[in-house]
Amino acid sequence: MSQNVYQFIDLQRVDPPKKPLKIRKIEFVEIYEPFSEGQAKAQADRCLSCGNPYCEWKCPVHNIPNWLKLANEGRIFEAAELSHQTNTLPEVCGRVCPQDRLCEGSCTLNDEFGAVTIGNIERYINDKAFEMGWRPDMSGVKQTGKKVAIIGAGPAGLACADVLTRNGVKAVVFDRHPEIGGLLTFGIPAFKLEKEVMTRRREIFTGMGIEFKLNTEVGRDVQLDDLLSDYDAVFLGVGTYQSMRGGLEHEDADGVYAALPFLIANTKQLMGFGETREEPFVSMEGKRVVVLGGGDTAMDCVRTSVRQGAKHVTCAYRRDEENMPGSRREVKNAREEGVEFKFNVQPLGIEVNGNGKVSGVKMVRTEMGEPDAKGRRRAEIVAGSEHIVPADAVIMAFGFRPHNMEWLAKHSVELDSQGRIIAPEGSDNAFQTSNPKIFAGGDIVRGSDLVVTAIAEGRKAADGIMNWLEV
Repeated sequence: MSQNVYQFIDLQRVDPPKKPLKIRKIEFVEIYEPFSEGQAKAQADRCLSCGNPYCEWKCPVHNIPNWLKLANEGRIFEAAELSHQTNTLPEVCGRVCPQDRLCEGSCTLNDEFGAVTIGNIERYINDKAFEMGWRPDMSGVKQTGKKVAIIGAGPAGLACADVLTRNGVKAVVFDRHPEIGGLLTFGIPAFKLEKEVMTRRREIFTGMGIEFKLNTEVGRDVQLDDLLSDYDAVFLGVGTYQSMRGGLEHEDADGVYAALPFLIANTKQLMGFGETREEPFVSMEGKRVVVLGGGDTAMDCVRTSVRQGAKHVTCAYRRDEENMPGSRREVKNAREEGVEFKFNVQPLGIEVNGNGKVSGVKMVRTEMGEPDAKGRRRAEIVAGSEHIVPADAVIMAFGFRPHNMEWLAKHSVELDSQGRIIAPEGSDNAFQTSNPKIFAGGDIVRGSDLVVTAIAEGRKAADGIMNWLEV
């Protein structure tokens, strides 16, 4: 990097421009234009190369300052290679990570001068490297003769397969969907992560030697007994897909939808895949839509509804904006696209008309009380503040929990009270379950969390597997 230690004053933080609002509101395409080479170099040069880089320690996969330096010097292949040493999907993290809560939120420059735009640089160096022909160098890998079955082609499963393959362990990945990525492909809308990104990734992984068996569901198309017999170990990276319910009156009424099936079905239709009984396609065109929840999934739902042509979209959240878990960037984007936010309102029930269809949501106002165990202030109901918010459709984005996997109990895999797999990171073989041949990581172990966290755990689980296999 340059020797000007005041470069962060001379050059302010710049984010890539967004596409025009009238265009982005009607298309499922990433809204941010990519950096140019000059922009990426200049923004990377703002990094102070701190002696104690808080950005790195806030990120579950680390190593940020080193590839920022290489990006500033225009050494794209080396920057991409370095970013891949600890991150299986850096180009994805550059797009979907909540950098404002992680690396950029911890940047020394953040409060006074604007954080280094880490995420956009990460996206640039890897997209550019792929465009220039960069691929992982597998020439020095010696095969061990071991093979591992990986159930789930989401970020945890892909990360585990990546590390195993780079160390000579054959990885075969099974997934029920027709494309890899899990929720990266089918849950996160294309205006945040275009699906060609994951198609390219599958081609790269296949070139590395990873084998994919898609449209294959464990328990239906293949049995865990057979995998345990045919493979040296099994990794479970199945995520959390079961939508949590609100316990609201009439929440099963016509016009009430769970967030994840709504998002998955919309993406599958755009990709040309058929809908399923569990995930039927729903259009919000011409409807008054109310989304209940305040996380990133809620933001995906409101912004998807806008693009489907909804008449009006409202996001209702029981706490104030400061205590909202969703990415600040996504909230800002949703506001720009016309979404109305109602804070400090809590749903009491779904209103229905004489035909049993949704007509609104009964709400009550709240005020902020003392912090809960997680440090967020509690939402306390204001007596006598009940009111109705009109709606033709309601989407519930209350979070997710593990789905029932009956085949786990047969193989003595212990679960906690929430149905999550118990697989301690700190055990002798990281992320090993109570069945020594089965490992697990990502959301199915810790509960719904970030993409980058699942990647980190999948990589650590691969180390645990190799330690157990003694390779």
